[in-house]
Amino acid sequence: MAHFDSAVGRYVYLTIDSVEYRVYFEEAGTGIPIVLQHTAGADGRQWRHFLEDREFQRDFRMIAYDLPFHGKSVPPESIKWWDREYRLTKDFLMKFVVIFAHSLDLKRPVYMGSSIGGNLATDLAINHSAEFRALIGLEAAILTPGGYDDQWYHPRISNDYKASVMYGLMSPFSPEKYRRESAWVYSQGAPPTFKGDLYYYSIDHDLTQTAEQVGSTQVPVYLLTGEYDWASTPAMTQELVARAKGVKYQTMKGLGHFPMSEDPVRFRSYIAPVLAEIRSMVERRLEVKRPGPR
Repeated sequence: MAHFDSAVGRYVYLTIDSVEYRVYFEEAGTGIPIVLQHTAGADGRQWRHFLEDREFQRDFRMIAYDLPFHGKSVPPESIKWWDREYRLTKDFLMKFVVIFAHSLDLKRPVYMGSSIGGNLATDLAINHSAEFRALIGLEAAILTPGGYDDQWYHPRISNDYKASVMYGLMSPFSPEKYRRESAWVYSQGAPPTFKGDLYYYSIDHDLTQTAEQVGSTQVPVYLLTGEYDWASTPAMTQELVARAKGVKYQTMKGLGHFPMSEDPVRFRSYIAPVLAEIRSMVERRLEVKRPGPR
């Protein structure tokens, strides 16, 4: 008898700034919706282990998407995208997540992302907090300069090179099979996407003047950073947390830049308490709203 994963994939059409995008996503589980953002130049496959967690499936509807131009979300048909440089901006990325959630009729989902997705959690906290019930940023920082560079999209630079650099961003203690898998996903990204995504990561994301606003809303923000991440170090995240009062932070020992894919078991030990806290928060609110006996 055939053995199947729980996750099921399909496409949704989103219109952003008058352009229609055909966006691929996979989902598993029922309950509180949680949308999952991949890292720069990669795709939703990074969340495949998370989607298959049976315990999480009981309480959360987990949804991992491929950004436009990434993975199975091929470029839009209505524009000559090949005539322009691919460049991911903060404005587009924030719009994408909000419109994606609205299109699936998700009621204030939880958001979680890593790297560019981790930074996005903080930008969403400032600009769109009312759209979410909680925001989780993995490998986030107040500022991540220096990444937007031509070496990431050059005819003499292969995708193998990108993958090898990403391999070095992972913890030496993460299982070799998952480190190799994480790098493999990077080796398959469309050539312009990594550099283009780093425009947001290194140029458009800058909280040096606004960090205090990240923790200024009633929406809980959780930041977790891998001990061995040298692109967004724990110190860089802690610099943000020191100014964003109320944000909860934890260093993930033994993990690197891709915690959800490089070591799913170790990552689970850190994210499970966060999700349990969010679940309890939702249950308490439901209890308050439930009418008492007459």
